[in-house]
Amino acid sequence: MTSQLRLRRVLEDDLVEFFLYQQDPEATRMAAFVAKDPSDRREFAGHWARVLTNPANRVRTVEVDGEVVGYVSAFPVEDQTEVSYWIDRERWGRGYATAALAALLREVPRPVHARAAKDNAASLAVLRKCGFVVVGEDSGYANGRGSDVEEWLLELPADAPDLGGH
Repeated sequence: MTSQLRLRRVLEDDLVEFFLYQQDPEATRMAAFVAKDPSDRREFAGHWARVLTNPANRVRTVEVDGEVVGYVSAFPVEDQTEVSYWIDRERWGRGYATAALAALLREVPRPVHARAAKDNAASLAVLRKCGFVVVGEDSGYANGRGSDVEEWLLELPADAPDLGGH
């Protein structure tokens, strides 16, 4: 990858892009666990207000060559830290999710946890490249699919090697 990827704090203007990303039906289907109505601007705004004002969350905009391409986040779920990410579908397959997640992981104490729909091979590959290993299974209702979805539970162990400048 020759593009310049960087993480930065989320700006209000970034939310316009984030909202547009979730209007993509294929991206929403792959993400699976999304808002009940991705086109509901009020719910979107409320969600992001909660996310951005919670000091326990680490949320970063992903920029490539100065252009917003997605976001990556780490957040508490009960007594664990979980990560999530969203890259604009038009930019899938270029290594941006892997690079962005690897960069965020350098800011987050381990262990770190993640979830991926079992049929989302690309997301599972991103997590594995960043050192995550499957530690269990779960299932739950996924708004993006309108049905229950089986998912992998993954962990980046406390002793996993740092990916350095990946």
